[in-house]
Parts: sequence; C-alpha cells; structure tokens
Amino acid sequence: MDKKTIRKSYKDELKSLDRITYEHWSYMIANELFLTDEWKNAETIGITVSHFPEVDTWQIIRRGWEAGKKIVVPKCYPSENKMEFRQITAFDQLETVFFGLFEPKEAKTMKVENDEIHLLIVPGLVFNREGFRVGFGGGYYDRFLTGFNGATISLCFSMQISEKLPIENHDIPVGKIITEEEVIICNA
Repeated sequence: MDKKTIRKSYKDELKSLDRITYEHWSYMIANELFLTDEWKNAETIGITVSHFPEVDTWQIIRRGWEAGKKIVVPKCYPSENKMEFRQITAFDQLETVFFGLFEPKEAKTMKVENDEIHLLIVPGLVFNREGFRVGFGGGYYDRFLTGFNGATISLCFSMQISEKLPIENHDIPVGKIITEEEVIICNA
C-alpha cells in the first residue's frame, strides 16, 4: 500500500472512534507519558495541538504548564517548507490555520531554538514497532527530525500500529511509542 492509501484508510478508521473511547484512551496514554523519564526530565516539550481524532494533547499541554514545563508548539511555513517551535503559555495564543490546525500566533509567542527542546512528541497516523511512521503528508517532521537530538515519543491508539509500512531513506524513527495498551521501546 502506498502512503496516500494508508493515510485515507487510517483516517477513516480513527473517525469511527466514539467520544467516550477516545477520551478514555487519550487519558490512559497521557498518564503513561507522565510516568516516563523523558517527560519527567524535560524542561521544554515540543508538542502539536491535537485535532480529533488524534490523541488528545490539550490535557497534556495543561499538565505541562502545571508542572512548570515550557510548552512549545509548531508553526509551519508552507512557502519555505519549514517548521519552527514557539512557546505558548495559554491557549488564546493559538490561531486556526490551514486544515483547521492550531498554531501559535507569531505576535504573541517567542521562537524556541531546536536544541532547547528536550522532548518532542511526534505526531503521525500509522506507526510500526521500530518507531517509523506515516505522518499527515506535509513532511515537516521528517525534515525537522534530521537535525534534532532530543528525546522523541509518539502517542497513538493501538489501532494505529501496523507492521506493513513503506519506509523511505529519509524517514527517522521515534524512540518510544505510547498506546492505551502498551509502551513500545523502538529499536530501529
């Protein structure tokens, strides 16, 4: 299967999740994340603001603020094919951009350098147990991860784990995947 077909298939399957299951599984995944050394040791955490049916990150962002962590979210620049992270301290510093995604408002946020991010929560649609992923199609994280040296964790539902993924030379695996059923240590 090619990536386009995989994306459509998994998006359709995720949309079938009922709200109660979605909320419960997201809660279970977040609680596992909070137990990891990567979370505990990170002062600055890079994370996307989720959009249903992705694992809910709103609660994770709130918990990060409560724990005194610096939360940084991506701002994409499609014309330049690049992404940078900017610190947010409140949800009103976000705006809706293309595809209904939430990104930081430049005028209300400060850019954070890549080497200041200790933990990056890497989004994706489908993952294998080695940590490789099929993302949403922009390639922003693939490019970003090339020069990133911090810890990487992906959060997904167990239905998003697949053994059959097309892997390309530029793909970079994450270090750990957390689902509602298990924590996968990736050895790619």
